[in-house]
Amino acid sequence: MNKEEILELVLEGCLDISKLKILLSDMNTVDIAEILEQLDREKTIQLFRILPKVIASDVFAYVNTDHQQTIIEALTDSEIGEIINKLFVDDAVDFIEEMPANVVKRVLQNVPFAKRKIINQILQYPDDSAGSIMTTEYIDLREDEKVREAFDTIRSIGLNKETIYNCYVIRRDRLLVGAVSAKTLMLARPQERIADIMDTNVVFAYTTDDREAIADQFQKYGLLAMPVVDKEQRLVGIITVDDIVDVIVEENTEDIEKMAALVPLDDPYLKTTIFQHAKNRFLWMLILMLSATITGSIISSFENGLMVLPILMSFIPMLMNTGGIAGSQSSTLIVRGMAVGEISLKDIGLILWKELRVGILCGLGLGIVNFVRVFIMNNNDWKLCLTITLSLFCTILMAKTVGSVLPILAKRLKIDPAIMSAPLLTTIVDAVSLIIYFSISKVILGL
Repeated sequence: MNKEEILELVLEGCLDISKLKILLSDMNTVDIAEILEQLDREKTIQLFRILPKVIASDVFAYVNTDHQQTIIEALTDSEIGEIINKLFVDDAVDFIEEMPANVVKRVLQNVPFAKRKIINQILQYPDDSAGSIMTTEYIDLREDEKVREAFDTIRSIGLNKETIYNCYVIRRDRLLVGAVSAKTLMLARPQERIADIMDTNVVFAYTTDDREAIADQFQKYGLLAMPVVDKEQRLVGIITVDDIVDVIVEENTEDIEKMAALVPLDDPYLKTTIFQHAKNRFLWMLILMLSATITGSIISSFENGLMVLPILMSFIPMLMNTGGIAGSQSSTLIVRGMAVGEISLKDIGLILWKELRVGILCGLGLGIVNFVRVFIMNNNDWKLCLTITLSLFCTILMAKTVGSVLPILAKRLKIDPAIMSAPLLTTIVDAVSLIIYFSISKVILGL
């Protein structure tokens, strides 16, 4: 029976508790969490209470924050302690960060002192740091251990660790000296020392490192986990790939919102009030509205020319739209290239040369099509055709150049490049394209 069928039967109340418990025991915990998220408060609590204890905490980690709060408020103090104590530390921290103060207070009161201390320590790290997303549940080994002893250690404590595929080798002062994978351990002889088989070239992060930079490291080295150390290089935690996936999703979402001239949302779309939505959008809308004053002034300065040849006005939207698209294409590719590490600040010369050639090819192609179109539609007026075509060609070159340079300039000034890719780019391209258009018109048409 699949997830959808079970959900339908739960909503209809057609399953008895014993049968439902058996069905849920065989399901993936993520699928159970998705079922819970489709239920009202009463059914959510009922279904969660019948979950086998061995999977209840795993399901709790995957449900959204609203349902987590619903579940916590319905549980007794002892049940809360049991659930939170079984959560991995990073999942517990994520949950606590999203809860209101009264819920957090009750949860922490029912968490064992040792785990509460670790949770409070992680909560003190900045939101965008490695320390904020790490977990302290990892396996550490000693240099002088034998392989068979390492397996004994993994068997005894591995069940409650975030991962057993990567183990980290430390000295007695907890200084990180190496790493060893489960594959290496399984292929080694039982009597071999960990020091002889460990990898000493370990990619690690400091607790204060930016989490976006760490995501780049995961991608670069193909990591499943990364150790996190303090300033003395003592091992304090690890970051696993599932947490990095969350970071990548959050960072990409933030970039998309900024590129669309939005202030990034702190909460999901449907949970954000209309007033917060309006607030997040109003500022950039205001800036872009006021920036239109520049383009309006440019058009006003050429008012006499437009009165002599009104048809010039009809080509303004085409030029501005084409320039905007050309600039956005370049800026999007550059922002994306910098985000994944394909482009650095020193590549600006190569980027300009490449975008210049791309602009020439695009400008020639669009210019030829536009020349023929204007020539046919405007009684073979070759001067008008030449004016529009040259303006279009120059606008595309300009937009490609500006679109490729602005993100790099922003990066050099330590500003998020995504901010430059839409609002500021639009204003610059619109204004300059009009200046180009009217300048060429004056020269060729003698206005």
